[in-house]
Amino acid sequence: MAKTGKKLQEAAKLIDRSKFYEAKEAIELAKKASTVNFDATVEVAFRLGIDTRKNDQQIRGAVVLPNGTGKTQSVLVFAKGDKLKEAEEAGADYVGDAEYIQKIQQGWFDFDVIVATPDMMGEVGKLGRVLGPKGLMPNPKTGTVTFDVAKAVQEIKAGKVEYRADKAGIIHAPIGKVSFEDNKLAENLQTIYDVILKAKPSAAKGTYMKSLNVTTTMGPAVKVDPAKVVVK
Repeated sequence: MAKTGKKLQEAAKLIDRSKFYEAKEAIELAKKASTVNFDATVEVAFRLGIDTRKNDQQIRGAVVLPNGTGKTQSVLVFAKGDKLKEAEEAGADYVGDAEYIQKIQQGWFDFDVIVATPDMMGEVGKLGRVLGPKGLMPNPKTGTVTFDVAKAVQEIKAGKVEYRADKAGIIHAPIGKVSFEDNKLAENLQTIYDVILKAKPSAAKGTYMKSLNVTTTMGPAVKVDPAKVVVK
């Protein structure tokens, strides 16, 4: 069994593991318990009462956080013609078609998100085996397959995050950095909470929002009462 580091042991003492905190208090505690020497990411984890083996209970999408994530993502756009210039003017880091498909096939991955116009998906689809496992494949559900490449790039640069329930029905998503003010993190948490709440599949039975935790990079988790996420 792996040993828990002294820093993490001390940080864990700040948190009552038997208690469910209100959102703002959980965020404050998670930040205090951060054990690393860099500006750690603050993340939220939702455990949902869904069966992801069934197509009508899969949850995937994207949301623009009002206060961003604290990270500027590098964007690659696959497009043709006028859409190339549109993507460049919107702030895309890399724009092209065949040459970037070839670079990826050769092992190049110096980007965080791919946006593609629908007419490029026939070619981009050939990269499914390498992009899929890395979670980089463009998808209409997350707004990354679109002819409105300018809007897509601008939203990603502004702090758009993708979310997807894994096999266990858990969604992990960043909501900012430890350096963020508590209220800004709380606003981001509220935004993604509302989106996931609205995404509840009609076929899901029983308790939908089973648990909610806030944590930081390599830090201890803080339980949040799902009924006390309202931070207005």
